Amino acid sequence: MVVAPKSLFSIPILLLFSTFSLASSRASFNVLDYGAKMGGKIDSSKAFLDTWQAACASTTSSVVYVPKGTFLLGSKTTFAGAFCKNNVAMQIDGTLVAPSDYRVIGDDGHWIVFWQTNGMVLRGGILDGRGANLWNCKKAGKQCPIGVTNLAFSNSNNVQIRGVTSINSQMFHVVIHECTNVNIKGFRISAPGDSRNTDGIHLSRSSNVIVTGSTISTGDDCISISPGSSNVLVENIFCGPGHGISIGSIGAQHNEGGVQNVTVRHCTIQNTQNGVRIKTWAKPSSAYVKKVIFQNVTMVNAGNPIIIDQNYRSNGQTSGVQISGVTFQHIRGTSSTKDGISINCSRSKPCKGITLHNINLSFGGQPGGTSCSNVFGRNVGTVVPAGCIKKSTWK
Repeated sequence: MVVAPKSLFSIPILLLFSTFSLASSRASFNVLDYGAKMGGKIDSSKAFLDTWQAACASTTSSVVYVPKGTFLLGSKTTFAGAFCKNNVAMQIDGTLVAPSDYRVIGDDGHWIVFWQTNGMVLRGGILDGRGANLWNCKKAGKQCPIGVTNLAFSNSNNVQIRGVTSINSQMFHVVIHECTNVNIKGFRISAPGDSRNTDGIHLSRSSNVIVTGSTISTGDDCISISPGSSNVLVENIFCGPGHGISIGSIGAQHNEGGVQNVTVRHCTIQNTQNGVRIKTWAKPSSAYVKKVIFQNVTMVNAGNPIIIDQNYRSNGQTSGVQISGVTFQHIRGTSSTKDGISINCSRSKPCKGITLHNINLSFGGQPGGTSCSNVFGRNVGTVVPAGCIKKSTWK
């Protein structure tokens, strides 16, 4: 049995971040000094915002410090950085909890937001979204709010997220939206495998992003990379349960941006509905997916270990999203579905330049099957189950 990785890994590309003790190197602003209450019963959101404002006003580097204990943030809490006089950090040694009644913030989009920050460092702590009652509401088919994301960074640059734990989010755990230069390391995400729409880390219109050394167990995509994202490295991730590591969905809107320059490597995907996936809507679109590599990924009882699906929500139309230059290299392990390789592309814009390189996937001790349509590329080395890609000279 494969277990979640215990060690974290650093990577010297795209971003270089220094490591230091936040408390020792910055002026410290303790939330208790601004009225925050331990125990998780009294709303401390105003106290947290007051602490943030004080830290922002400092002319020297500052840190908002959250000590050990449980603190209730009873409303959507937005930490705005546009007018900060320094690069404020936040060190959380305690646990932040959302309201026990999901209806209080269920339609607010996000619970904890960092907006327009530059050089923000978020380190440590547990974020508990208390999403179980909302998941049950949805399972029962009742009228429920959509739910909120535990943590969001929006319109921010040079972001570091270190050693944070997110549990029981109502919806996505983390959203990175319209950000550049983001480094996420040592993140732990936990929600049941049947919790709906609880994507782990969701990237949207963001560039130069590294996600490394993290463990994600949830009810949807462990990591999802959506339109407008580029220069992304996902490395040393344990994913499962969940829906795998996905690019998409792409092409919901006609003029969406594309996704390019994505590397996913040295990951383990276990007991998931999918492995590594690209998913596009079956409708007209000017979007694209290009220059992607999935490398050195171990599958353990993963459904659809290698999958490109361009027929998402098909109503007779074909996908306009062009997929090109995608490599699956050194993908190995066991599949829980018969087809270890499923690459079904658009009739109107077939996939081009798809490479299967040294693949070894089994189903029930046997090679299993493949399903391919409208795809051109090549097989390199040993490909098991047998590759079904039509050869082409496209580069």
